[in-house]
Amino acid sequence: MIRTRGLGLVLLAPALAALAVVTAYPAFSVIALSLERRVPVFQIETFVGLANYRFLLGDPAFWSAVRVTALFTVVSVLLEVVTGVALALAVNGQRRWRAAAVGLLLLPWCVPGVVAARAFEWLLHPTSGLVNALLGGRAINWLGEPGLALGSVVVADAWRTMPFVALIALARLAAIPVSVHEAAAVDGAGRIAAFRTITLPLLVPVLLVAALFRTLDALRVFDLPFVLTGGGPASTTETLTLYAYRSLFQTLQLGFGAAVATVVFALVIATAWLYSVVLEREERRR
Repeated sequence: MIRTRGLGLVLLAPALAALAVVTAYPAFSVIALSLERRVPVFQIETFVGLANYRFLLGDPAFWSAVRVTALFTVVSVLLEVVTGVALALAVNGQRRWRAAAVGLLLLPWCVPGVVAARAFEWLLHPTSGLVNALLGGRAINWLGEPGLALGSVVVADAWRTMPFVALIALARLAAIPVSVHEAAAVDGAGRIAAFRTITLPLLVPVLLVAALFRTLDALRVFDLPFVLTGGGPASTTETLTLYAYRSLFQTLQLGFGAAVATVVFALVIATAWLYSVVLEREERRR
């Protein structure tokens, strides 16, 4: 056993060394930078300790970005899970056109984020967009109204990333033996009862894994809100990553921007830990 562990560590050593170079070192460098006030334009480079973090705690723009990020993450992940499971069930029920359906399902996932954002920008154009044309030609400014902008970004994100959840759910559905559903039908269970008592419990573990990856991505979302709205209108779509971008690259406050990036990193780590706890409990319960 000891020899096996030693061999495992030897085999993992190159990968661990590579991770230390490309992940650990940059992470510690950003944390160290967050403890400084560094503005290259004015040649300012002084150690300020936790001053950047104290400023964050009192900055209304930061808390607005936290609220937008949390709302975007929760709504988009829930929407992706619900629509992903629904599409997986629909595709799993297909026999003749299943391969074509899977291929079409992959298309949104293959589209780069910037391209998807531009496509939705055209679709949601207030005067010539297809969405408004389908609504009778009403000039609704989907991306310019504070009450509609965030929802529009959420829909765009869900359209692009929902196939990830759908494909994972579809793979799990394909692994469920047909005999299980046949036995449920013999016992008199309808489709809804069979889904609630058989299909859904079997899907929960893989859905938690899919939700974990999607939550981590949603917490770090940048491309869609940046291209679609630029964080507006009135900062209603400004996420933490956009807030960090403005600090780092627009105002060139490198230390302050690094502090925001560190907060995002800590939030992602905490979320991953929480999901791992839930997954472990789910595994023990099963």
